[in-house]
Amino acid sequence: MSLPNQLTISRILLTLVFIGFLFQPGVGAKIIAVVVFLLAIATDFCDGYYAKKYNLVSNFGKMMDPVADKFLVLTAFFVFASMHMIALWMFVTICAREVAVTLVRLYAMKRGKVLAAEQAGKVKTALQFSAILIILFFLILAETVSPGHWSKALVVPLFQGISVLMFVVVAVTLFSGISFLWNNRRAVYAQ
Repeated sequence: MSLPNQLTISRILLTLVFIGFLFQPGVGAKIIAVVVFLLAIATDFCDGYYAKKYNLVSNFGKMMDPVADKFLVLTAFFVFASMHMIALWMFVTICAREVAVTLVRLYAMKRGKVLAAEQAGKVKTALQFSAILIILFFLILAETVSPGHWSKALVVPLFQGISVLMFVVVAVTLFSGISFLWNNRRAVYAQ
């Protein structure tokens, strides 16, 4: 297995480690979760870099790289929804888009076509990663301040900021999904 594909698989494994630490109480566990998440993001950039630089682009990588990204992102957003950090409908909307695009990719692959990620999808992924990091830093802040010391003047703007950011994430996620489906309609459905 090539290095880029190993990095892609490692991102899936790092997701499991990330979630394990995210559910642990204490600021130390949350900091480790952020570090593991950053390592997972680094594998996303490195696998593409090495695949292109050393001509190691493979059908496995084209398919599994976006799947590994989706697994990381959807797992994080699911946990945030269960923590009431984001609205459940936001997670469901993001999940529906990711599942729809993945199913189209699988269908195309069954027909002998590999649909690579588009630029809008890459922007969407970067925005999702950024939102997750911001929410993680909020969780670290929450762990460092004792519950009785949270003032409404601080909590409300932070939650509003996360909500606005997540509205943008959902909008870009939907746009990139619609764009992907539209741009690949002929490749998927042509005889």
